[in-house]
Amino acid sequence: MTPAWRRYAPALIFLLPALVGLAVFRLVPILWSFVLSFYDWQIFDQPSFTGLDNYIHILTSPVSGQVLRNTAVFALIYVPGSIALSLVLASVLNNTLRSSTFFRSALFLPYITSTVAVTLAWKWIFSTRFGLLNNALAALGIDAAPAWLADPTYALPAVAIVSIWKDVGFYMILLLAGLQTIDPTYYEAARIDGARVVRRFFRITVPLLSRSLFFVLIIAMVRSTQTFEITYALTEGGPNRSSTTLAYFIYENAFIHFQMGYAAALAYILCFLLGLLTLVNFYFRRRWVHE
Repeated sequence: MTPAWRRYAPALIFLLPALVGLAVFRLVPILWSFVLSFYDWQIFDQPSFTGLDNYIHILTSPVSGQVLRNTAVFALIYVPGSIALSLVLASVLNNTLRSSTFFRSALFLPYITSTVAVTLAWKWIFSTRFGLLNNALAALGIDAAPAWLADPTYALPAVAIVSIWKDVGFYMILLLAGLQTIDPTYYEAARIDGARVVRRFFRITVPLLSRSLFFVLIIAMVRSTQTFEITYALTEGGPNRSSTTLAYFIYENAFIHFQMGYAAALAYILCFLLGLLTLVNFYFRRRWVHE
C-alpha cells in the first residue's frame, strides 16, 4: 500500500507556492501587526513595548471616539441605503425585457469604474459654487444650498451617498441572481388570490430572498467599515474630522503620522468589531432567514 505522504506529495508540491505566498504575505503580516499593536513604533525609532496602552488610548481618546461614531453613522447610512436601493432596482429589473439588460449593465458600471475617477466626478457635482447639484437646487428656487464637502454636517453623508452609488450595482446583481431562483408560480397564485404588488413583495419576495439578503448584509457591513479611497479623494477626512472613518484613520496614523503600533491596534479594533457584528448577524439569522 502506498504511503499517504506519497499519494499527496504531488498535490502538496503544486500547492507549495500558493501556501508560501499565503504564509509570507498574509499570515506573517497578520501576526506581526498583532504583536506590533502592543508597541510604540514610529518606523525610524526603536520599538518600545507599551502593553495595552494603544488600546486604552483608542478607547479613551476623544479623537478616536469621534472616528468610531463617524464609522457607525456611515454604516447606518450606507448599509440600509445600499440594501434598500439594490433590492428595489433588482425587483424592477427582474424581467426579460431587452431594456433591462442595458440598465443592469449601466447600474453595474460604476462598481467596476476607477474609484478615483468616480470620486472626482462627484467632487465636481458637490462643488459649492459650480457643482451640478447646487445649480439644480438653485433652479428649483433653493438658493441656500449647503457646502456639501466643506460643511461638517453634510460631508459624511456626501461620502456615504457616493459609496452607495458606486456599490449598489454589485448588490443589485447578487439580489437579481436570488430573485431569478424564485418560482414564478408563487406570484401567480398570490395574484389569483388578489394580493397586490406591495403585499406580494413583502410576503413572497423578501422571505424567499432572505438568504441573498443576508449575504448582501454581511458584505455591506464589511465594506461600510473599509471605505478609504472615496474619503481620501473626496474630503481627506475633513472638515474637522467630520468624515474620518476608521479605515481612513488607520491610514492617517500609519502613513502620515507613522504611528505604526497605534495604527495596528486600530486595525485590530476594526477586526474585532467586524467579527462581533458578524457573529450577532449569524445569531439572529435563524429568526429571519428562511432556509
